Amino acid sequence: MPATAPDVRVRRVYEDPSPDDGVRVLVDRLWPRGLAKADARIDEWPKALTPSTELRRWYHGPDGDHDEFRRRYETELEAPEAAASLARLRALAETRTITLLTATKHPETSHTTVLRDRLTH
Repeated sequence: MPATAPDVRVRRVYEDPSPDDGVRVLVDRLWPRGLAKADARIDEWPKALTPSTELRRWYHGPDGDHDEFRRRYETELEAPEAAASLARLRALAETRTITLLTATKHPETSHTTVLRDRLTH
């Protein structure tokens, strides 16, 4: 019997929590503006999985390119602490739904898609 693909979702942290979210994981380095911690219902906040401040600033600057961002971010995910956090979430995703939460307005062109791909493949 083939293994089922992990259920990893991406949502904006400002959306109301859903009972279907499973484990809610904030994947932004900074706490989302205007959001009370009690309202966010965050289960985990592994800062080691977030893009470095330098990479984030470069990507949102005039030279930022999504493909190059993805390449650089994947390199950052190979660092020992990030790799350990990724492996732990991957193991969790084998048995539970994981929802990656971000404050970004465009999750489809953010680091969340890179993380989702790394967790599901």
